[in-house]
Amino acid sequence: MEISYASPSAPNLSESDSSMPSSTRPVKIITLQHPDTTSTSTSFSGSYPSALFSRWTLKLQRLTWAEWIGLFLPCYRWISTYKWREYLQVDLMAGTTVGIMLVPQAMSYAKLAGLEPIYGLYSGFVPLFVYAMFGSSRQLAVGPVALVSLLVSNVLSEIVDSSDAIYTELAILLALMVGILECIMGLLRLGWLIRFISHSVISGFTTASAIVIALSQAKYFLGYDIVRSSKIVPLIKSIIAGADGFLWPPFVMGSIILAILLIMKHLGKTRKYLRFLRAAGPLTGVVLGTTVAKIIDSSSISLVGDIPQGIPKFSIPKGFGYITSLIPTAILITGVAILESVGIAKALAAKNGYELDSNQELFGLGVSNIMGSFFSAYPTTGSFSRSAVNHESGAKTGLSGIVTGIIMCCALLFLTPLFEYIPQCALAAIVVSAVMGLVDYNEAIFLWRVDKKDFLLWTITCITTLFLGIEIGVLVGVGVSLAFVIYESANPHVAVLGRLPGTTIYRNIQQYPEAYTYNGIVIVRIDAPIYFANTSYMKDRLREYEVDVDRSTSRGPEVERIYFVIIEMAPVTYIDSSAVQALKDLHQEYKLRDIQIAISNPNREVLLTLSRSGVVELIGKEWYFVRVHDAVQVCLQHVQSLKQTSNTPDPSPDDKKPSLFQRLLKERGEDLSITDLESGSQKSQTSKDTDPQLEPLLFRKS
Repeated sequence: MEISYASPSAPNLSESDSSMPSSTRPVKIITLQHPDTTSTSTSFSGSYPSALFSRWTLKLQRLTWAEWIGLFLPCYRWISTYKWREYLQVDLMAGTTVGIMLVPQAMSYAKLAGLEPIYGLYSGFVPLFVYAMFGSSRQLAVGPVALVSLLVSNVLSEIVDSSDAIYTELAILLALMVGILECIMGLLRLGWLIRFISHSVISGFTTASAIVIALSQAKYFLGYDIVRSSKIVPLIKSIIAGADGFLWPPFVMGSIILAILLIMKHLGKTRKYLRFLRAAGPLTGVVLGTTVAKIIDSSSISLVGDIPQGIPKFSIPKGFGYITSLIPTAILITGVAILESVGIAKALAAKNGYELDSNQELFGLGVSNIMGSFFSAYPTTGSFSRSAVNHESGAKTGLSGIVTGIIMCCALLFLTPLFEYIPQCALAAIVVSAVMGLVDYNEAIFLWRVDKKDFLLWTITCITTLFLGIEIGVLVGVGVSLAFVIYESANPHVAVLGRLPGTTIYRNIQQYPEAYTYNGIVIVRIDAPIYFANTSYMKDRLREYEVDVDRSTSRGPEVERIYFVIIEMAPVTYIDSSAVQALKDLHQEYKLRDIQIAISNPNREVLLTLSRSGVVELIGKEWYFVRVHDAVQVCLQHVQSLKQTSNTPDPSPDDKKPSLFQRLLKERGEDLSITDLESGSQKSQTSKDTDPQLEPLLFRKS
């Protein structure tokens, strides 16, 4: 099957390659409108902040009283439109399901954080009610999570011993600090900063952290203590060194419970009618482990022990003298919490058909952490697994989170005596089954196939996190990610353009080998903003294109060198003072070699900057065009005139030889046969029966 394309302006080119005699017609170009340099209505340098502030104030003025309430209390949005008959039943079911899942998980994650299980239950109580009021996501399930728990354990164990009372106080203080940071980011609308952490970094980081978390739980399976560390080498050494203390009963029980949990999770994910098994897994593991422990009554199986009964009391966090030591970890936890929460919250919002404000989400998470810290909670955030279960269970609004909080309250008031007999290995199995889903090896395979650079970034982050620790792993991953961004920004893509046959469209000749160029003219497209970091690179590439030109597909008059460089600036969104100076230098350099610069399709802000800096007048307003094709037509005329001038006898020594620009100015007003110039020859190139509008562009097999 042959696919052909024709240009919308093909009637103007209908004679370009036909066998009809060439006719003379003037060059027709679209006039580029130059902005008034005295205007400051949209100038980035002067009025952008004020324009942004004006739009913000205008938006606030248009808010109704209901929208004002929704701005401060996002829960009002779903409460005011709540459909009781449709939503109540599914919200109750989803909240109950997540609550059953959260109770054992909360105790497990508290143990991972080096805290008593009761603090996991506290962290899954007050923050849920607060988030339901101030959070903007209707399906996000907040509470303690494995990754944040590991971060808490990692930093606090290096400051104080986990057996000290101050350890718990510092964990609670950390929740307050994280909450304040999240609120500040939300109020200042700084959520965009997290965009600089790429998905590859997050995937590599979570994969390594999941491995470290799983190894840290080995002590409950093996029956002996191992060193507390976020690095894989000390953990493995400690596991090997303590092998003499291995106990069979906790290993067998933990392994069986872990296998049951993984099977239930797999069945819940793959079969819709067994979806409830995924949420019921942690509860099943706890009940099964408690039952077996009561029957066996083995001293080798360690139990959770006594858990205080009742809801937490209001108290002010203590240990403010350690704030300086906790700041780096608070920042790290904030970043991880935001990435984990906002990512899944946005995905769930899109699936359920409502908009999510990332900054409002940050504020909601921050308030829930601040209020939780006053009721003995350690840092919390949104959970991938519980949020997925909440969504799959049909949750429609934040009422499901309130129901989950009520279940946690009931567990604190009535069920804590039963938790005393839960085996430690059962809680460890719950943690391991939860984090196994974070080992994202499929992402590594995908990145290897799609983008080797992102695969390298994933590998670097994963390895450094495993061997050097979580904090260093994140810093290295983010640092390498930013290095890639800076490199790409300083070395942007620059393409030489050619004309697609039968059209007035110009595309990258590397992507479209059938596109042809013109002798004496180089058309370059810069696919990035031009600023101080990439100006040198741009100048070097332009010099290369001036010298290294592929003449195999060139058309037009036969000339020996380049006379025109056309710069397509449509993709250039911004240009700074350094780039302006670089253009001036380039113009002067080209002028010495009788080369003229032409600019095509700059946007208004770029053109305004060039005009104010004097570059427009320096190059000449007549060399700014709306389309690349307009520039090519004008340049072709001048190349032809220069070709003809070079064939005339040399003037006498007494005559003054005109410069290139004088000759161009003289020839500008003459009518030339642009159709012949575009075809690349004074004679026709195709047969009489060939229609240039149907000139084949690409050939595909049917």
